[in-house]
Parts: sequence; structure tokens; C-alpha cells
Amino acid sequence: MQFSQFGQQFSGQSGILQLMDDLGKALAGAGDVIMLGGGNPAYITEVQTIFRREMYELLRDEGRFERMVGDYAPPEGHLAFLEALAGLLRDACGWDVGPQNIALTNGSQTAFFYLFNLFGGVFPDGSFKRILLPLAPEYIGYADVGLAQGLFVAQRPEIQHLGDRLFKYRVDFDALHVGEDIGAICVSRPTNPTGNVLTDGEVAGLSELARNHDIPLIIDNAYGMPFPGIIFGEASPVWDEHIVLCMSLSKLGLPGTRTGIIIANEDVIRAISAMNAVISLSPGNAGAVLVLDLVRSGEILRLSREVIGPFYKAKAEQAVHWLRHYMGDTTCYIHKPEGAFFLWLWFEGLPITTKTLYERLKQRGVIVVPGEYFFPGISEPWRHTQECIRMSYAQAGAVVEAGIKIIAEEVKRAYDQG
Repeated sequence: MQFSQFGQQFSGQSGILQLMDDLGKALAGAGDVIMLGGGNPAYITEVQTIFRREMYELLRDEGRFERMVGDYAPPEGHLAFLEALAGLLRDACGWDVGPQNIALTNGSQTAFFYLFNLFGGVFPDGSFKRILLPLAPEYIGYADVGLAQGLFVAQRPEIQHLGDRLFKYRVDFDALHVGEDIGAICVSRPTNPTGNVLTDGEVAGLSELARNHDIPLIIDNAYGMPFPGIIFGEASPVWDEHIVLCMSLSKLGLPGTRTGIIIANEDVIRAISAMNAVISLSPGNAGAVLVLDLVRSGEILRLSREVIGPFYKAKAEQAVHWLRHYMGDTTCYIHKPEGAFFLWLWFEGLPITTKTLYERLKQRGVIVVPGEYFFPGISEPWRHTQECIRMSYAQAGAVVEAGIKIIAEEVKRAYDQG
């Protein structure tokens, strides 16, 4: 049996396949594994209690459960949820949005498959347009969703050393070029994998570039404001007619519902709705129905502000403390954790690649993600891409500490012995 080029492209080995395979096996209990590699959120007791309450009320309300599992939503998604979310965004953020500006997808990964192939690839006039990532490293899941090869072009960041072995990536606007071959600009904020949060000024600069070139600025807001609010400093939520904002219910604690959210102008939403209809008929109802009352009441904002954000901030601070303790004098720079629930570690001058480090850690029962997968669109050799790893600190504290201890041991061994 032979596969088409499409089949070979999407069934071959990829970073996101390796990540999800490792995650699935670890969560299924396949061996004694310390899982610091995946993007699974933590089980936060107060949040889980509220989701359980909402599910209980849903089951008690005659007809709601039946409609949730027994009826197709329209291609843009559950209408009552779209109306409630539009109202929340108008009130909380001051945005001029209505339900016609929102569409749901079966997870954010589906949303990016739609968007990157909507704005990138071969156009009717024969031209080829690419997606510009103005600050790499970027999300591992972007790299393999393009139907066309060479869909991404990325810009190296400026690296700012902050002292105390912390550093921060910044957009290098002096080097950033938006040519005629760019169909869209895309950033994640907070950035997955680094925990970086682009400043309001950086977002404004990228927004102006996109507007001036009549292309969209796609902002991956999976961890951002106004929910789930996993941002540890000041950052303003942003939307405009030329901005495509992608959100999700996953990092609230509902990755199993596979609910992606796109906020955009009406032309983009019509296109996304049409793609939903062709590819999946309609997006699922479960996530939208489960959180509907939380959105209507605004409780989703309270949870984000008072529970979820502070929970991950405390875990980030604890993980940084453990890293400094176990690493000692070993070379290890930590990207300043400003959001999301990952630490990005840079082992400058490491004599092995982080893919090799990944394999060594895997042999010891610790799963991280090697940095090589996070640089789609960087074509020229850059040793930095092989010196970094992403680790999650969303697991229980004892698990994270045990994993960090083993990471430190293997990194020290690599520096000492190669």
C-alpha cells in the first residue's frame, strides 16, 4: 500500500508526533516516567471542582446534555457560547466584537492548520507566500501543519542577558524584513516554548508592520489574557480587524475537550467556518457547553486571575529555585519565566546536541523536548538551536524536582565527558 505525498508528509516522523506520543504513553502509565515534556496543564483542585460542578448542573438540566452530545453545532460553533464570549470580550477588553467575529475549531492545532494554509502557500496568481515568525524559537506544533514545503521563514531574536543567569529573547526589528512573499505574521504570547511574553511595544510594532503590508498578525494566545491568564507580569490583551487572535480552553484545564477559538474579522471567520464544514462538519460542543455559564457570569476571568495565574507563577518560581540548586555552577541559562508553564533552558557550549541529551534523559525515565524542534523557518546553521530544551513544571512538585535533579546530573555529565 502506498501513501500520497500528503500521506507521507503527515504520517512521517515529526517533533509534534514525538511529543504527543511521549505524552500519551506517560499519561497512560506506560512505565515509571517523569513527564516534563508535554503541554498538559496541571490538575488544579479548585478549577477541577468548578468543572465538575458545571458538568453536574449540565447533567441535571433536562435537555442540555442531550443537545450537547446529540446535535451538530453550526460550522462556526455553538451559537450561545459565541454570543457569551463576544459579550465577555466587549466588557473585559473593550473590543468591538460580536459573535460574527468568533469561530470554534476542534482544538487550536486545527485552527493553525486552517490559518497557515489560508494565508500561506500558492496563491491564485501563482505567487508563493510564507508565514513569518518574527521571533524564533516558536511553538513545535507549527512546523508540520503546512501543506506546502518551505512555508515558514523565521527571524533570530536578540538575546538580552538579565543577570542571575536569566536571559530574554526580544524581537530584532532592525533585522526584521516583511517582503512581498509574506502572507501573515505569527507569534505566540506567552511564547511556547520559552515562557517569553512579548511586550506591548513589540506587539504594537508587529501590528503596525502587518497593517502596513495588508496582512494579518496571528497571535497565539493559548496561555494569555483574558483567560487562562498564565502571564506573570503586565501585558495588555490586543485585538483589531487585521489581528487573528487564537485562544483555547486547553490551558484552563480542558485539553480533552479540544476547543480552539479564533477571533478575527468577518471574512476570516466565514473562511474558517467553511473549512470546518468541509473538514469536520462542525466543531464539537462539549467544551463550549461546559464553560458557557462560566463565560456568561465572568467566573472564568476570576478563575484565571485568582487561581490559575498565581498557581503557575508559584510553580515557576519553585522550579527556578530547584534548577539553581541542582545545577550549581554548571552552565545553565534560564529564559525569564513570564508566562505559560514551561522553562526554556540554554546550555551554552554543550558538547552534545539536545537531541542526544533528550535520548539520555529518556533512558533515565525523564521526558523533555529538545530545542531543535522549535526553530521552524531558521535555515542557516545556528548552534543555539541545539543547546536548549523545554521542560514543563505543570506536574506535581515532587515529580518536577526529581526530573530537574536528573536533568542536572546528565547535563553535568555531558559537559564533563561529552
